[in-house]
Amino acid sequence: MLHTLALLVVNRPTVLTNIASLISRRAYNIESIAAGPTEDANVTRITLVVDCEDEEIDQVIKQCAKLVDVIHVSNLTKIPSITRELAMIKVRAAKELRTDIVDICNIFRANIVDVNRETMVIELTGETDKIDALCQVLQEHGIIEIVRTGKISMSRGPEAVKHGIE
Repeated sequence: MLHTLALLVVNRPTVLTNIASLISRRAYNIESIAAGPTEDANVTRITLVVDCEDEEIDQVIKQCAKLVDVIHVSNLTKIPSITRELAMIKVRAAKELRTDIVDICNIFRANIVDVNRETMVIELTGETDKIDALCQVLQEHGIIEIVRTGKISMSRGPEAVKHGIE
């Protein structure tokens, strides 16, 4: 099962590597990892999606929490949260097919961020299923390249991860 974890860590080199190494040493697959700054310049937030059994996730959380540079770990899997992913998709766009691609983008509320004589680059933010669906529809036009960020997730409501959401 996929589990979404939010980690607050000290903003320092090698922290991300240490976390990824810890999880891979235990033979769990990291499905997605996204890291970025928070409102505090000394703290980085990492959203980690780990593939492991329900009974194993507590061990993963405990092991991550033991790392010196980890401030806090929250499991967002079973609490109400908002999850998004960003994708950029480069497709073949012959002149006669551009209108079709624009219509598809409008249906998915995607943005066209680059156009040239042969291709278009489409940007879409949303849940993984929505991005997968757009990719499937665009397949017939010829996808040249896809870049995806991985999931980022935030709990709903007034509490922040740093306050110990569980």
